[in-house]
Amino acid sequence: MPVDFEEMFAPAHTAVLTMEVQRGVVGDLSALPALSQAAEDVGLFASIRELLRAARSAGVPVVHCTAGPDKVPDAPPNYPGAAAMAKRRAAGGGGEGPGFAELVVDIGPEPTDLVVERHHGITPFTGTELDAVLRRLGTRTVVACGVSLNVGIIGLSVEAVSLGYRVAVALDAVVGVPVEYGKAVIEHTLPFVATRLSVADLRSVWSKSGT
Repeated sequence: MPVDFEEMFAPAHTAVLTMEVQRGVVGDLSALPALSQAAEDVGLFASIRELLRAARSAGVPVVHCTAGPDKVPDAPPNYPGAAAMAKRRAAGGGGEGPGFAELVVDIGPEPTDLVVERHHGITPFTGTELDAVLRRLGTRTVVACGVSLNVGIIGLSVEAVSLGYRVAVALDAVVGVPVEYGKAVIEHTLPFVATRLSVADLRSVWSKSGT
């Protein structure tokens, strides 16, 4: 059955979610240098800026999903990724001090944007008010962008579907490491949980909304 994109992405019930587009993940304070480099290599930030401009112009809410420091500072990491980041921080390769959770320059937040920060786990719905915020906005469709295709974007998509949302991923506004692996995820994993569109596709759909 063909998807009616104008209905699916109608501004009244769509929101764009950025995933960890922050200084401590892919910016100047990154503890994940390979991911930060991949973001630079594919022009991730320019694509996200284009997507967010189109969304804001159409009246689509933008919600930034960020990761802040664990509120139990002495708790040991409870998954391998956190342990690896902690080890790198201890060696002086980035940290969770001031600025870690700040958005990358030029991404936002704009005055109309919302920011939802989590302090544990690896997906933006766990232990946060994100679901409640989206429901208050009347959201039925979420558009995901950011990092990474290894874990974060997949986790966001699966959780959103489980909560009853329709999910789309902006293909040129996400990245994984290695980059070729991210492309494989787009081809072989995302089709089971999300609609895949380019930023240009989404911009075109919103341009027809009459806003």
